[in-house]
This record gives sequence, structure tokens and C-alpha cells, in this order.
Amino acid sequence: MRELSGKVAVVTGAASGIGRALALRFAAEGMTLMLADVEHGGLAETAALCGDATVLTQITDVSDASSVRHLADRCFGELRAVHVLCNNAGVFQGGHMWTRDEEDLSWLLGVNLWGVLHGIRAFVPRMIEQDTEGHVVNTVSVAGLLVTPGTGGYAVSKHAALAASLALAQDLAATGSKLRVSALCPGAVRTRIADSDRLRPPSLTITPGADEVAVKERVGKAAERGIEPSEVADLVVRGIHEERFLLLTDPSYAAALRLQTETLLTGTLPGYPGRPQCSGLRAGDEADFPA
Repeated sequence: MRELSGKVAVVTGAASGIGRALALRFAAEGMTLMLADVEHGGLAETAALCGDATVLTQITDVSDASSVRHLADRCFGELRAVHVLCNNAGVFQGGHMWTRDEEDLSWLLGVNLWGVLHGIRAFVPRMIEQDTEGHVVNTVSVAGLLVTPGTGGYAVSKHAALAASLALAQDLAATGSKLRVSALCPGAVRTRIADSDRLRPPSLTITPGADEVAVKERVGKAAERGIEPSEVADLVVRGIHEERFLLLTDPSYAAALRLQTETLLTGTLPGYPGRPQCSGLRAGDEADFPA
């Protein structure tokens, strides 16, 4: 998909971070935008930053199928088409696998996985019917490829999001669709991912354990030294132009993925930075995975 000017892009999780950067980048490309998030104030700020672009906004809980359907209905009703769909909304919570309760996992899966699935179900059939070029970008995370201690629930949701992206891409290719798919796998990015609790529904408020606090601190420090969200947005636009499926924000992740696969094939538990069998990563990258 070479030409973005004059086309319509939908971005969830647009109130901050990567979602905001995507919105600004698409606006610079001359696209019309539909921006969605659960944070009203941040969403309004993003819209204001988009300059002269035509921007619609809508409060949307991507974990709720009816909320996403309403977003899609408004897009196709008012904008008449969608050419780029970014299922970007995501949340993080850390801690040991055995300390994650059902509410924790339900929240992570609801946003990170069902948000992608609801987006696919609500938008893709009508994007296919348009019979035009189009692109779906699912924000997965490098945690959808590699797992580090303390990120289990998040990694489960992101591995599933990667599988959904692969399956969508394969199905579209098998049916001869003009739509393409990218799985965006960022590592450390200067976002508020470590502050995801601000988005947690009040009914799910909990007192975090020591394991969760430690991982949150680690992820926060990683985000502080991460790349700018604008770099991720640039990568996404290049990926759309080049029709690339897997988008990695750091070349070292490819080496780590290769090493992990080779290690798994020996029947051995893959390592992570600090363990010798994971020498394909830089020291400290274990904190860079969630994004």
C-alpha cells in the first residue's frame, strides 16, 4: 500500500504512547483519522495535536465487542471506508504466573487479545468488501515472541495476539484479499506502559504484591531508556508501504528469536539475558520486552 494520503486510518489506544505517535504520523501523511481510547483527556489532546487533519474521536473499550462494533459502525457510516486499522490498545501487568488471579488475566486478555479479535471481527469483513488496498497493524510486542521472568500473563496475551495476526494474514492471502497485515513487535519504548494500572477498571483494583511491584519498576526503567514512539510510527508506515508482516524495533530481537527457536528444538528451556544460552541479546534487554 504505497499511497496513504486521502485514506482513512483507525487507531485504538490513541490517547498516548505509540497510538498517539501513529495518529500524528498518519496525519502528516494526509490521512483522515478515527481515534479511539478509554482516556477522554488524552484522546482529545492527541486530536488537537493532529493539526489540520480531519479527526474523529470515540471513547472505546476494546475489550467490549459492542464498543468496538459501535466504533466500526461510526467509521463506515461517517467516513465511508477504512484503509488502515491499527489494533494498538494494550495494557501491562507483571508478576509470577502463580500470583496472577482470574481478574488479572481477564483484564490482560480482554484488552491485548480480545481487543485485536474484536477489531478484526468488526472491521475486516467490511474492509474486504471495499475491494481496495488496505492494511491491518496489530501491536503485539516483542513479548509475543520472547518471554522473560515476571511477564507471564502479558506474554500469554501477546503470544495469542501474534497467533491471531498470523492467522489473519494467512486467511487473507489464501482468499486473495487485497488486505495485508503487520504484527508490530516493539521492545522498550518511551510510553506509560508501566503505568497501565491507571486504565484498570475500578472494580478490578487490587493491592499489588512484591513480585508485581518489582516487575513494574523494571519495565518503567526500560521505558525511560527506550526509543521514541515516533520511531515506532515511522517503522509502521514503512511496513505498510513494504507490506512487511513482522515489524521489529531492534535487530537484536531477530537474533534472540532465532536462538530461542534453536534452543527449543533441543528440548531445553530458552534463556534470557544473564543466562549464557541467550547471548543474542544485549545485557539488560530482559527489561526491554514489554511495550
